[in-house]
Amino acid sequence: MESIDWSNLSFGYMPTDYNVRCIYKDGKWGDITVTSSQTFEIHMAATCLHYGQEAFEGMKAFRGKDGKIRIFRMDENAARLQSSCRGIMMPELPTEKFNEAILTVVKKNERFVPPYESGASLYIRPLLIGTSAQVGVKPAKEYLFIVFVSPVGPYFKEGFKPTPMAILRQYDRAAPLGTGRYKVGGNYAASLVAGEKAHELGYSAVLYLDAKEKNLDECGPANFFGIRGNSYITPKSTSILPSITNKSLMQLAEDMGMTVEVRQIPEDEIGTFDEAGACGTAAVISPIARIDDLDENKSYIFSKDGKPGPICEKLYNKLRAIQYGDEPDTHKWITIVE
Repeated sequence: MESIDWSNLSFGYMPTDYNVRCIYKDGKWGDITVTSSQTFEIHMAATCLHYGQEAFEGMKAFRGKDGKIRIFRMDENAARLQSSCRGIMMPELPTEKFNEAILTVVKKNERFVPPYESGASLYIRPLLIGTSAQVGVKPAKEYLFIVFVSPVGPYFKEGFKPTPMAILRQYDRAAPLGTGRYKVGGNYAASLVAGEKAHELGYSAVLYLDAKEKNLDECGPANFFGIRGNSYITPKSTSILPSITNKSLMQLAEDMGMTVEVRQIPEDEIGTFDEAGACGTAAVISPIARIDDLDENKSYIFSKDGKPGPICEKLYNKLRAIQYGDEPDTHKWITIVE
């Protein structure tokens, strides 16, 4: 344990002491159990393996200057998992059960919560899968809910520095009215090819256009927002995963006296933004240096000096200060782990 270099962690998996599990069987959820095993046995005909009956969440716990551990917007993650369950016909995990699982796994792995000001946090991964054996395309009858944790560093290795992103028009992430608004593995599988191509070309991520209208949609692992004057502008679409971080940033922008606009954003509007960013649990905010539309041979530049814009920086610092307990939690977003 003493050998963990907290300030140089990647965003990756590190084994911890315990994970928690809960089984859905005979129409009801069982009790939460704690295990140190990192594997489980699954039937080869399980619906999660064949028909993608799988949903997950991503959330974080932070250690404050006062030594207390804080979890950010836990109820929002519970609600979003429930939405994903409705989207692919899995039984909804009650919020109380979800919260119990999260608090249990964080307490059991308390020694893995990185120290204050290390730049690292404890990533929490709830996962729900259909486990019953069947070959017909229909919902499973049995499910397994698991939560594991891992200490992580920043999602983008550059940290809070502007990075370039690309629009690749030959790839769509999700269909309108499809599963894009649910946090299911298939959406991420669909983004792997474009993501790898972008990385090979030197970009940190792909900025997707929506499959139908070709307005701005979202980045592979994050929501998109643009800043123009005193406005925070973020896309509205039926194929965007509703980011809890984006929701929080919209509230903070309003608190700062900004106008928040959630609406369709045509691609030619990108050039009118003063700043742009990608936001999500993993990255918090990743400022965008420039967006290259490779097929149209266009480039939109937001940072020439390698520095984030002032609004991105202010929002980033404000959100992190709330997460770490350095500023008052006026919106009641934080759960302190007792």
